[in-house]
Amino acid sequence: MSRTTPELLADRARLMGPNVSTFYDDPVHFVRGEGVWLWDADGRRYLDCYNNVPHVGHCNPRVLEAICRQAGTLNTHTRYLHDGILDYIEKLTGTMDASLGTGALTCTGSEANDIALRMAEAVTGRRGIIATDATYHGNTSLVSQLSKSNIPSVGFGLDRYFRFVDAPDSYRAPDPDGTGFAAAVAEQIAAHEAAGTGFAALVVCPYFLNEGLPNHPDGWLKPVAEVVRKAGGLLICDEVKSGFGRTGTHLWAHEKMGVVPDVLTLGKPMANGHTVDGVAANGDIVKAFRQGYRYFNTFGGNPVSCAAAMAVLDEIEDKALVANAKTVGAHARQRLLALKDKHEVIGDVRGSGLIFGAEMVLDRASKEPASTFTDRVINAMRHRGIIHSKLGRHKNTLKIRPPMPFSIANADLLFDTLDEVLSETPVAP
Repeated sequence: MSRTTPELLADRARLMGPNVSTFYDDPVHFVRGEGVWLWDADGRRYLDCYNNVPHVGHCNPRVLEAICRQAGTLNTHTRYLHDGILDYIEKLTGTMDASLGTGALTCTGSEANDIALRMAEAVTGRRGIIATDATYHGNTSLVSQLSKSNIPSVGFGLDRYFRFVDAPDSYRAPDPDGTGFAAAVAEQIAAHEAAGTGFAALVVCPYFLNEGLPNHPDGWLKPVAEVVRKAGGLLICDEVKSGFGRTGTHLWAHEKMGVVPDVLTLGKPMANGHTVDGVAANGDIVKAFRQGYRYFNTFGGNPVSCAAAMAVLDEIEDKALVANAKTVGAHARQRLLALKDKHEVIGDVRGSGLIFGAEMVLDRASKEPASTFTDRVINAMRHRGIIHSKLGRHKNTLKIRPPMPFSIANADLLFDTLDEVLSETPVAP
């Protein structure tokens, strides 16, 4: 018999420890998913406008078949030879610039970013890392230092290797050509050099998703890439959230932003929820890493995960999901702009493809964040059967990143409901 919500919460605290986070004031107990839909324990259906992990839809038949077929044949690790990992890496890197032709597969995005940082040290001989101050890249002891707002009190002294720049904010601090961001990074590179740490790498999500997905023109990252390369460092692009066609314009967000990273990290949607993540880089960088570190991952790149990941690539291609993201994203932007004209609380609209959102403000002139109001909206939407969240420095930007089969009809349901909620939710505390 299924536990009640209070029983689930009590047992989570007892069995998993305190402070295990949940979404919403009234947490949801999901028991089934299909396509862009989720069902709770009471049988109620919800439109999933949040989960990018089931990239090609919850319980996608092609992915399920690939997992079952391979699980019924063989699953082991990469110290034995198998074709699947080679076929997958070859197809995956074949979608990228030729310089990103070598890969390493892991189980989590945290591991992928951990490897990327060690690659930077192996290649440059230096340890100084730069990141933005409002992002998240994982939770290993090393990678957790990249998240300034989430740095642990105990970090093995690793914090001295990390410096931060302000996250881009196209709404409050416009930087239309990216030169301001590049200058800020150059300043922190100089600080690393002055401290004797040396500069190894800049780590960014090329679409700055955690930072609130600011509106930047295509090619915006070119100036900072030039600064990084001139200083002898590596550009690491974390596409755990922005990759696999989500922007609707390119398969990879770094292409949209006009750069080719030295190291690309991938995760979450790679196998539609089956655990596989990874790193792509040129052969020389991977060679330096493997010579400098003894690295082995029991489950990274196992045959079942690779089969699932290959099925995701096939589904994206066969169902033209990047084109779908572009079409539905354009429609979503128009719907959001119409809501902005109607509701003063929407200060800014942003996004590309199936990453979109709206920043909520108490006053358009002052741009004061409406963070508490945003929480109320998200919880009200949850009670109306729409699942999404928030992001950005002030946690006042709606975070909408549905599975890639999301349709115009799905978008209309989302925005019709949002219109009602914005009309009925009080802005004042």
